[in-house]
Amino acid sequence: MANNVSRDVPQDQSSVAQARKPWYAFATVAAGRFVRFASRVTKHGGSALPGKVVEKIDPGFLTRTLGQLPLGVVLVSGTNGKTTTTRMVASMLSDLGLKVFTNPTGSNFVRGVVSALLTEVTLGGKLDADIAVLELDEAYAVHFVKQVKPRYALLLNVMRDQLDRFGEIDTTAKLLSHVAAATTGTVVLNREDPRIAALAAKAPAGATVRYFGLADDLRHYFPSDDDMATTVSVEGVAGPLPSEREAAAGTAELPADVTLTAVGDHKATFQMDGQYYATDVKLEGVYNLYNAAAALAVVRAVMQDNAAASKATAAANACAVSADELIAAVSRVTPAFGRGEVIDVNGSPVELLLVKNPMGFRLSLASFDPANADTMIAINDEYADGRDMSWLWDVDFTSLRASGVAMVSGVRAWDMALRLGYDQVPVADTNTDLEQAVTAFVNANPGTRKHIYCTYTAMLKTRAVLGRITEVRDAGVGK
Repeated sequence: MANNVSRDVPQDQSSVAQARKPWYAFATVAAGRFVRFASRVTKHGGSALPGKVVEKIDPGFLTRTLGQLPLGVVLVSGTNGKTTTTRMVASMLSDLGLKVFTNPTGSNFVRGVVSALLTEVTLGGKLDADIAVLELDEAYAVHFVKQVKPRYALLLNVMRDQLDRFGEIDTTAKLLSHVAAATTGTVVLNREDPRIAALAAKAPAGATVRYFGLADDLRHYFPSDDDMATTVSVEGVAGPLPSEREAAAGTAELPADVTLTAVGDHKATFQMDGQYYATDVKLEGVYNLYNAAAALAVVRAVMQDNAAASKATAAANACAVSADELIAAVSRVTPAFGRGEVIDVNGSPVELLLVKNPMGFRLSLASFDPANADTMIAINDEYADGRDMSWLWDVDFTSLRASGVAMVSGVRAWDMALRLGYDQVPVADTNTDLEQAVTAFVNANPGTRKHIYCTYTAMLKTRAVLGRITEVRDAGVGK
């Protein structure tokens, strides 16, 4: 598809004019890149350090730079699925002909976005892109929208996650309400999550609200936080599929722009405008198929808006894409790192599965059959993981009873082993040294499929260990 973008689209960044450009702004990018180089050489400071320095010396850099984009910013946030869905949206828009800037995995704080920009802009601060698709942590999204008003917001869900940071989920929903209120174009909401659906009331006058949703017979796959009871005292539940729930009051009749109607092994069917579209997908796990519905909804909004804005130009039909083109684009998206990513180790397919809250862990366990596979669980409690691991007690592990768990590791390995013991899941080995544990696990039983469920920092270290054993692709977004 031709890369023709209407340059007549008005920019949403109303604060661009207010972002004062200091006299030394010509040196901002050079200074940031020098800090990045120095931090790598000295191995001091993380990937966000250049962004922290630039925020300090040139506070208007983010607003000015993203204000150049003719199609503005797509902001993706929520508890589950941010990284995968951001990758989907960026990949699809790129596939459909747009130049897309996105933040690499793990850079979902404001200064992480600034650091990512420093790698893409020219020394003069020019960003060669049509649109930005940015994953933002729920709390840092509030800080972001004070500087940059997104044209599109995609809000996925709210679950209990990192209790030490956010407290209960109503706090998380309130954080996301600020994003909805700051969005100037289209707010795309999860119809099946009552707290997210309620954010329609926060959208400003003039903004459009769209929904993505599920067919009734699929709702049991995706329980809301309110649907999940503690499972330690519940016996006979073979897997994390709770009973059918009633639709949240006031949401059942909401029209969904994209509806996920059927799921299968690397297959999905979506409904758009009353028509059904079945497709093969490269994504792993049933939960990622719902993320695909979310991505489709926001990509439709972007492409339809730009097509409408292009009518008066020579590129009148440049962005008027069909539903078939959208479905073809989603079929080509590959998993984000650690989200169903498969790495071959000595003939064994090793699947990395990020888990960070009860719903995510339950859906992963439901999506990956433990039969004829070896299972490892690695739990850390670093800041990026969340310090409070009490949520593990709200995950039902009884589906692992028959197969058992070959290895438990991470800082909180013994807590995890204890939790499995309460669900009568046999554990073959427990080792808090993650490097030793991963090496032993992947080298055992060559040729056997392996599942590694891990928290965020455990996943990063696991990938590093695997990178010393076999080829592991870059963690950033890209093909």
